[in-house]
Amino acid sequence: MAKNPIKALLDVKKRELPLVGLMFGYFFLVITVFWILKPIKKTAFIGHFSDGGLPLFGELLTGAQAELVAKVLNMVVALLAALAFSALARTWRRQALTYVFSAFCALSLGAFLLAGTEGGLSVWLFYLFGDLFNTLMLATFFAFLNDSVSPEAAKRIYGPIVLGGVIGGAFGSTFVRTQISVLDNADWLWICLGLLGLIVAIAWAAGREVQKNPPPEPAAAPASEARDPAGSPALAGARLVARSRYLMAIVTIVGVYELVSTLIDFQFTATIEALVPTAEQGEAFSTVYAVTNVFAMVFQLVFTGAVLRAIGVRGALLVMPLVVATASFGYLVAPVVLVAGALSSSDNGLNYSLNQSAREALYTVTSRTEKYQAKAFIDMFVQRFAKALAVGLSLLITIIFSDFEDIRWLSPIVIVGAAFWFFAARAAGREFRARSGEG
Repeated sequence: MAKNPIKALLDVKKRELPLVGLMFGYFFLVITVFWILKPIKKTAFIGHFSDGGLPLFGELLTGAQAELVAKVLNMVVALLAALAFSALARTWRRQALTYVFSAFCALSLGAFLLAGTEGGLSVWLFYLFGDLFNTLMLATFFAFLNDSVSPEAAKRIYGPIVLGGVIGGAFGSTFVRTQISVLDNADWLWICLGLLGLIVAIAWAAGREVQKNPPPEPAAAPASEARDPAGSPALAGARLVARSRYLMAIVTIVGVYELVSTLIDFQFTATIEALVPTAEQGEAFSTVYAVTNVFAMVFQLVFTGAVLRAIGVRGALLVMPLVVATASFGYLVAPVVLVAGALSSSDNGLNYSLNQSAREALYTVTSRTEKYQAKAFIDMFVQRFAKALAVGLSLLITIIFSDFEDIRWLSPIVIVGAAFWFFAARAAGREFRARSGEG
């Protein structure tokens, strides 16, 4: 008898359905809020500097270059967030962490409702908050998820759960695309506040579900890596990473990806800024983001689960660096709006679907301490530090080469980075297979 195609696509056991459904909804809402905030904060920020630019060290930076400066500040904010997360994770876990960071984000949204999102200081703070929301809420969600499932279950259920995020991205970006000319920023902030309330309710229900069906404690991680390090809890994640070859491989994957992704995003932003009229830039950004998330949703729904089952976590990790290198070569040849949009969509679309499912599965064979503290250090500080390196490269190249078409010469750096990323993914995938018994 032929296997039900829906069951083949969504290989979830009956007892897992409640948790999968709840975590699907949790991730859907987090990513929906992020994709509401992203085009709004980006348009407000770029628009603020569209006339006079940003004077810095004797140079007058464009809006796209000013955004790179904001990304450097994001690294500082992310370091503070990593320290706070690591310290709080010693006491608060799973849904409790969600309560803490949801409350912080709700207070921040309330402050922007009172102070506005435009003007000199507000436009900077709003831009930084958009990334901080993503940093905190994604780290909280995945720490919760990775602490709630076994490695065997992760290969089956991460696809459906991450699908919630890609559908949230498609929904959020498409909703903004259709309503960006109708609703003002205050309206969007009220919507985000309401969605945060739903996140808290779902986290409460998911926490109760995990208490009823707790996952087994991981036994595969070496004891020398699994123990809780002494010293300041704020720096525990860095110490855990430093003594684990497996975590260092994950650091390389995350760090190199963030480096090349930041360069790609700068190329995309600079292309829109240079080739699209100012009045049409918000629509251009939201259109590409909508296409990106629809692509990610279709890929996650149709291919991610099948790819993970067919070639495993190790093989799935190798797909995206190959695609990114190919797309970057295309931009090197033809730096136009269509190719820049395709470059951005292939980067983000695969990252939100296949790559995220495979990368997050790597943590299921680590200790609980590593899931919270090492992962927080990697996802918060390492990501932002890599972005800061990319910012420096981008600014240096664009200051030395003033013509827009010179932006294409960031692509060879992206291609070299993708090669390093590929070999790090092979190493991490090999260790995951040894620890989990993946065939």
